[in-house]
Amino acid sequence: AFLGPPEVNITPCLNCINVTIKLPTSHFREKGKLLSLIDIYEELDYEVTLKSQDGEHKTPWKKTTQEVFSTVIEELYPNRNYCVSVVVTASLNKHSTPSPWKCVPSDMEARPGYQVVAVAGALCVSLILAGALKCMHAGGYFLQNKSLPLALV
Repeated sequence: AFLGPPEVNITPCLNCINVTIKLPTSHFREKGKLLSLIDIYEELDYEVTLKSQDGEHKTPWKKTTQEVFSTVIEELYPNRNYCVSVVVTASLNKHSTPSPWKCVPSDMEARPGYQVVAVAGALCVSLILAGALKCMHAGGYFLQNKSLPLALV
């Protein structure tokens, strides 16, 4: 029996990619309950393949005892497209199907951080402006509720 492809999601971080992996489901049942691969094998090995314009690079094999887990691929170049595929094997079952390629566009690098900075900057400017206007009002720069001289009516 082949171990089906794991479910893979990737999110960019600064010069890195966070890879979240969900193990494939098994088709084995015990007492009516669907067993996970961890129930069956206790421990699985996984390998992440990273593809970019430089070619393919495989990370060293790692072990997992969790159904859903994450790994971070670091020291990546900014402004490059990266794609990731994950394969999972067990000590007793080396037959496996790699996950479909998931890609992260290079222009997504660190973009969420810039949005936070822009919003925070706009908020600061608004607060400073509001404070300045409040001071000017208190200082009598704005005439409010004052009746105009009769000559101007």
